[in-house]
Amino acid sequence: MNKYFSVYVHIPFCISKCDYCDFNSYANCDNYIEKYVNKLIKDIEVDNSFTNEYICKTIYIGGGTPSYIDSKYIIKIINAIKQKYTLSEDIEITIEQNPSSINENKLLDYKQCAINRLSIGLQSTNNNMLNLIGRKHTYEIFLEKYNLARSVGFENINVDLMIGLPSQTIQDVKNDLKNIININPEHISVYSLILQENVPMYKKIINKEYILPNEVSEREMYKCVQDTFKDNKYVQYEISNFAKENMYSRHNLMCWQQYEYIGFGAGAYSFVGNKRFSNSEGIVEYIENNQIHIQEEMSKNELMREYMVIGLRLINKIDIDRFVDKYGICMYNVFKKELEESANEGFLKYIDGKIILTEKGISLNNMLCEKFL
Repeated sequence: MNKYFSVYVHIPFCISKCDYCDFNSYANCDNYIEKYVNKLIKDIEVDNSFTNEYICKTIYIGGGTPSYIDSKYIIKIINAIKQKYTLSEDIEITIEQNPSSINENKLLDYKQCAINRLSIGLQSTNNNMLNLIGRKHTYEIFLEKYNLARSVGFENINVDLMIGLPSQTIQDVKNDLKNIININPEHISVYSLILQENVPMYKKIINKEYILPNEVSEREMYKCVQDTFKDNKYVQYEISNFAKENMYSRHNLMCWQQYEYIGFGAGAYSFVGNKRFSNSEGIVEYIENNQIHIQEEMSKNELMREYMVIGLRLINKIDIDRFVDKYGICMYNVFKKELEESANEGFLKYIDGKIILTEKGISLNNMLCEKFL
C-alpha cells in the first residue's frame, strides 16, 4: 500500500522584514540567492528519507517571500523535486506570495512548472494598517495582483488576513471581511497577532506607542470572522482556516493528520519516522555547512499525544480511523479520561462516532489541547 508524504521548501529572502515578523527570513541578502538555491537543490538530490513506496501528495513553498526571488529558481526547485520523488497525480503545489513581488512573468512560470495554488499575504485591506505593521503593498496593489493571478488562470487562491492588530477595531475587521468576500477567494486564513520579544512591534507595544485590542475585543473579532464566513458559505475546517467546499489546504491537512514531511532550506523542519529535525537556520550557515539538528526522537506515547493536539485543531472531526491505522489501538482506549473530561466540560461532542469541536472547543482550543500534553 502506498504511503504519502509532503515536501516543504523554505525561501528565506524578503524585500524587508515586517515589524511583527519572527519568521526565519532576511532582507538585503540577494547576493546569496543563487548559492542558496543550488545548495537546496543538492539537498533534494541526495535526500534518502523516503523510498519508492512513498508518494509526494503536496509541496509547499514558504518563507520569507518565495515570490521575491526570480521565478527561474522556483522552476529549478520544482523540477528537482519532480525528478527525485514520485508525485501524486492530483498533487497540490502551493507558493506563498507578497503582492509587491508578483508579476505576470512569474505567474506564468509558476503555471508552467505545475504550481496550482497561490497563498497571498494581504493581512489587511486598510492601507493605514498595512503601513503601520510594515507591509510594503497597498490594498489596491493587492487587488491588481490578485486579478492578474486570476487572468493567468489560477483557480485556487488563499488570502491571509490578521486580527488583533494595533488599534484595530471590530469595524475594521468587518470592512476587511466584506472586501475579501467580494473578490471570492477559494481559501482564507485568519491569524491573530502573536508577538515575540525580538520584533520591533513588541518594543512599541511595551513603550505604549501602539495599543493592542484587549482579549474581549479580539474574541469579538474572531466571532465576527466565523459568523461572516459561515453566512457566505465558507467552511471553517480548522481554527484559523476557512474555505469553500472541497477547497481545503491539503498540505495543511497532511500536517494536522500527522503525515510525514521533509523540509528543505534554512531552518526547515522535517518529520520522518519518529524523529523531528531541522536544518541550520542562517543563510550562510546553511549554504556552507548545513547541520541536521535532531529536535526530538519521539516515543509512541508522545506521538499519540501529538496526534491529538494537532488533530484537535480540525473543526469537523479528528481522524479516529487514521489513529488506529498508525498506532494499532483505538484513541478512546488511550485517552478515555481526557476525552470524557473534555466532553463533560463542553469542549467537544460525539456525532456518529466522530469527535467534533464545540464552539467552546474552537474559541478555547489551547485550553482543550493542554489536556492531552
